[in-house]
Amino acid sequence: MDIVVIALTFAAIFVVELPDKTFVATLVLATKYRPLLVWIGVGLAFTVQTIVAVALGHAVTFLPEDLVRGVAGVIFLAGAVLLFREGRSHHLASEDEEAFAAKATAATGWKAVLTCFLILFAAEWGDLSQLLTISLVAKYEDPVSVFIGALGALLTVSGLAAVSGRALMKKIPLHALHYVGAAVCLLLAAVTAYELLA
Repeated sequence: MDIVVIALTFAAIFVVELPDKTFVATLVLATKYRPLLVWIGVGLAFTVQTIVAVALGHAVTFLPEDLVRGVAGVIFLAGAVLLFREGRSHHLASEDEEAFAAKATAATGWKAVLTCFLILFAAEWGDLSQLLTISLVAKYEDPVSVFIGALGALLTVSGLAAVSGRALMKKIPLHALHYVGAAVCLLLAAVTAYELLA
């Protein structure tokens, strides 16, 4: 276990996930259910998704190193472009919130946890944070550290959304978070390209 890899993974996933649809979904669910139940359901979904991403990333490490670095660099670069485009054109549409809220029927206790789990579980497949986790495992070849950093970031973001999402969104513009995430992905792409060419 490497504390630097944990910290780098946490930082990368945190800035990518904060402006993501997952944050908005968690925020909306927390207006409908108790925040703790939302966080438990979302956290379980993130745990399963992170295990899958880490397993895929570990399998990728058996491929030729230059190929893995090249693909990781492309994923980082694509992530930067996607986040920049979202930041430039993003508007927090009320219809998106209504769509998430419509999926959440009235429930309490474990039914609320299950509802939150299913909504976030479905929303996260192929998400940028999942692809980034796969790339980070392939890059650092340290699945345990990446798992801890990625899951820690996802749980932190979902906790922020469940507890204080609306207040946070009033203080920090969503497009600014997209730009920060794009800058982190661009930096990771540049570092990967340097390592590939060095």
